[in-house]
Amino acid sequence: MTSKASTPDADEPAADALKARAVRLLARREHSRAELRSKLLRGGGADASASHAATVDALLDDLAAGGYLSDARYAQTVVRRKGGAYSAASIGATLKASGVPPETVAEALASRPLDDDEALRALWSKRFGKPPESDREKARQVRFLQSRGFTLSAVLRLLRAPPGLDAGGS
Repeated sequence: MTSKASTPDADEPAADALKARAVRLLARREHSRAELRSKLLRGGGADASASHAATVDALLDDLAAGGYLSDARYAQTVVRRKGGAYSAASIGATLKASGVPPETVAEALASRPLDDDEALRALWSKRFGKPPESDREKARQVRFLQSRGFTLSAVLRLLRAPPGLDAGGS
């Protein structure tokens, strides 16, 4: 007795459903190829076999060829969205973790030059706006800024001479 899943006619609706799911995911937001592949394979349930993986890879090739899926476009979107609130190193690490090839990450970061010092000052001013009044507050500010990918030395340099304060004194 043969199963329905092994017949070509049964695979066609599954492939259509897979494509519909992929397009729904891409309609919500950009995805990297690796990220979308992972989501589509995860949704395969018990059918996450080698043939399912091959079907997903073929679908991703079709989506990329049709312009629906692009690692470069995804990288540009992430750089644009996170620029000014995260360090360039943090954005690059996010892209690499999403499976974007290193050369695409480098191109995306180069296409929109990010000044970490300027981003750090702007983020600090927006989030805090005044120097810490206690060691506890200083530690909180340091933790927050480091969580955004800024180096400890850059954060401490900023807190020693916060922007917007009159350096002239009396």
